[in-house]
Amino acid sequence: MSETLPAELRRNAIAELIAERGFVRVAELADRFGISGVTARADLDALVDTARARRVHGGAMPPNDLAPRPEREWQFEEALNSSAAGKERVGRNAAALVRSGNTVIVDVGTTGLAVARALAARADLTDLTVITNSLTVALALEPHIPRFTVIVTGGTLRPRQHSLVAPFAAPMLDQLHADLAFIGCNGVDGERGITNINLPEAEVKRLMMGAAERVVIVADAAKLGQVHLGRIATLDDVDLLVTDDQADAALVDQIAARGVRVITH
Repeated sequence: MSETLPAELRRNAIAELIAERGFVRVAELADRFGISGVTARADLDALVDTARARRVHGGAMPPNDLAPRPEREWQFEEALNSSAAGKERVGRNAAALVRSGNTVIVDVGTTGLAVARALAARADLTDLTVITNSLTVALALEPHIPRFTVIVTGGTLRPRQHSLVAPFAAPMLDQLHADLAFIGCNGVDGERGITNINLPEAEVKRLMMGAAERVVIVADAAKLGQVHLGRIATLDDVDLLVTDDQADAALVDQIAARGVRVITH
């Protein structure tokens, strides 16, 4: 979508998104609709004036008399267009941490795919082993074999995310060790830690973290401050958070205060 979309249609779409998600960030709206942060804030103010939203720090929620709808897990293809620019930056910054000869775990999801694409774009990387539970990540890296070795975990296929989950992922991950694990999520919060909407995937994420020397959470700015159903880990279990330059400074400071290094550039 772009700024040429009539304001009323765009605001209607934003109101629907707020009702569905329960919370949206200004940065997310700017990215999703191709508008400036100033325009996004003006849209939210207009929705407040018509009692269709309630402003909170960094974004908006449904008005007080409307309860948020239950959490909904986005289809992989649907999520590709959400915060796409932020995910691309996250992918590049995460890939910059990798060295030739490393073994890395790349998690399922659109941010994981961004990491995989950024790894593939680094022509200097050789002898890299990538372990993944994502069919999408595996297929994205397939053209780069034998420069990369790609290991796909076992498990039951979840079509919604093209992911492999329990019960067969655990035996393989128990036998592997990686230098870095790039773990995606739906929420990063200074108090509640790392969370995810889907419980089976949350379980595999914990297993992948346990198989790695260093744990890197990869999450675009829209996921900071969010808390969801399944606890993946506390911030004490995380070495590094890679997000993007739209991240709320107060939330970044709160996470960094817990001893987690944060990359936002």
